[in-house]
Amino acid sequence: MLAVSIDARNLPSHLTRFPQMLDEVRSRNIQCDVLYLDADEATLLKRFSETRRRHPLSTADRSLAEAIRDETTLLGPIIDLADLKINTTHLNLYQLRDALKLRLLNKPEPGTAFLIESFGFKRGMPVDADLVFDVRCLPNPYWKPELRDHSGLEQPVIDYLSVQPDVEEMFQDIFAYLNKWLPRFAASNRSYVTIAIGCTGGHHRSVYLTERLGQVLQQSLKNVQVRHRDLS
Repeated sequence: MLAVSIDARNLPSHLTRFPQMLDEVRSRNIQCDVLYLDADEATLLKRFSETRRRHPLSTADRSLAEAIRDETTLLGPIIDLADLKINTTHLNLYQLRDALKLRLLNKPEPGTAFLIESFGFKRGMPVDADLVFDVRCLPNPYWKPELRDHSGLEQPVIDYLSVQPDVEEMFQDIFAYLNKWLPRFAASNRSYVTIAIGCTGGHHRSVYLTERLGQVLQQSLKNVQVRHRDLS
């Protein structure tokens, strides 16, 4: 595997030619995935401030925020062609490493790679999700003192949620939707599809449902991966 990095330091003329260069590479039967890493503006400003690095587009009359926005415009040709977009706002270096390994190294077969990801709304919704399901209306194990410190991966929470009628109905509805429409996504030549399941904290309900959905969808689809964003 070979990785080539492109950012705002590349000449604008090279960036505008990127679609043509990508077509030329793929015309030689070379598999090539385009990955775009991003973060929200506040996070980028904080990172530049902490590292004290100068943005390559910043000048005496151009603020850092303006430079970041200009960079997004400059990288437009790449963003539009990206097979996979990862928002790093809530990821540290180790979480980013794990996300890259999950999406890029664990794709053994050609075709669409599906990621089913649990998350907590209190830490923000994944901006790179293609489909988002909100399960905060379901009974919350957090309010059971004996379950609060367990996650949706652990048997006490599994036993509690598995007998809740609303939880089972939600699971069946989400599964029916995904089972019908994910093959259509694959047929449209999408390289990556991210399905996000969210509850309040990302520890109980969303984790439980994400695990169940991953298990059943792996029986009918190739390249189905499961990730729990907010489990420490």
